[in-house]
Amino acid sequence: MPVDPSDNADAIVEETSFISHLVELRTRLIYALLGILTVLLPLLPFANEIYSYLAQPLLVHMPEGSSMVAIEVISPFLAPFKLTLMLSLFLSIPWIFYQIWLFISPGLYEREQKIAIPLVTASTLLFYLGIAFAYYFVLPLIFQFLTSTAPEGVAVMTDITKYLDFVVTLFFAFGLAFQIPIATFLLVRAGITTTESLAEKRPYIIVGTFVVGMFLTPPDIISQTLLAVPMWLLFEVGLYVSKAVQKPTNS
Repeated sequence: MPVDPSDNADAIVEETSFISHLVELRTRLIYALLGILTVLLPLLPFANEIYSYLAQPLLVHMPEGSSMVAIEVISPFLAPFKLTLMLSLFLSIPWIFYQIWLFISPGLYEREQKIAIPLVTASTLLFYLGIAFAYYFVLPLIFQFLTSTAPEGVAVMTDITKYLDFVVTLFFAFGLAFQIPIATFLLVRAGITTTESLAEKRPYIIVGTFVVGMFLTPPDIISQTLLAVPMWLLFEVGLYVSKAVQKPTNS
């Protein structure tokens, strides 16, 4: 049976397009990693100072004479290095989003491009806002409570690695939770749901925020509540913004 030459031509075009997309993806990944490395290198000499700053919410509430400890031999080096690497990743988020934008923007319509840039900008700012909220508001409350409830005769001496894991978990949890207005807006914008439907489901959503808070935060009721309440309020913000955007369409 003779082979249609046009079929071979289409297959070659598709293969070439796929390879070009892979090459472009590799390029964007390399640029993203270079951006993280560019931020990391100047910060490395200040790794210990950065860790000390991160530890302040706990240190100010620890009993006099107590301190943090390093249980593992390599912890005094590894914990500050890990923190500095994570900080470099956080600070590089706008650059990483820009690389993602360069990769996907050729496939977007003009109207999609116009809405994507504000959404990415808002998402980045909300992520940073979530981390700032966790550091300046949530962590001091958590550590004030935990250190004050230690049994008599028990010295509060937290391991630096476990403290880092605890704090970074909270940062990611609050950074992601603060994306709720964006997620709400996108769901309504895409027609997956409506503001009226979301408003009717408000009681279930409030319960859901506490369930999510239970899974995303360490196992204490304070951090769970401090995450769940902002998530609910952020849902209300997203709902309000979605209604405001819908008004011109419905009029």
